[in-house]
Amino acid sequence: MKLKVLIISLALLLGIASPASAAPIYTFPVAGCTVTYSKYHHDYPAVDIFAKKGCAFVSPIAGVIDEVNSVDKWSGKTNLGADRGGLSISIIGDDGLRYYGSHLSKIEINIVPGYKVATGEKLGEIGSTGSARGTKPHLHFGISYPTEKGIWWVRRGVGLEKGKTSPWKYLQAWQAGKDLKPKVITPAVIPAEPKK
Repeated sequence: MKLKVLIISLALLLGIASPASAAPIYTFPVAGCTVTYSKYHHDYPAVDIFAKKGCAFVSPIAGVIDEVNSVDKWSGKTNLGADRGGLSISIIGDDGLRYYGSHLSKIEINIVPGYKVATGEKLGEIGSTGSARGTKPHLHFGISYPTEKGIWWVRRGVGLEKGKTSPWKYLQAWQAGKDLKPKVITPAVIPAEPKK
């Protein structure tokens, strides 16, 4: 018995065996690249994460692909809200929330609505599509409550917690390796489509 305890203790000490640990629930949505981002977005609660073109956009949580826009239809002449994201992907996470990334340069071929993704799985690559054309490559990142398809003004990001909070503090936690679940307030009635 003493020999068995000694062997197990030595194995743990030498790193040959390790106690079980849970995989992270959340991860930062850009992998393998240096990024910059700020606390505030121009006119609604979301974050633009700047990185080099081609950096990996990864799933921040396990879930199911909800919507995929694989064709950049944006035109500066019409500036339609539904087209501003260019190449984009939304995921319904296992936590029940929707995560959205847009302005991508590429979407992985297997990323289609209904596909089950794992935390950290590559979804696409950062770019400057949609209304980001001509700007520095970045990932527009938003968190929202799920809606029917096509409700772009919610999909792009809504206020978290008290209705005006951006995803910034969650991104900070995930980047530091901490699991912090976003708190989203779902209104009784979905807001009307904005005019701009």
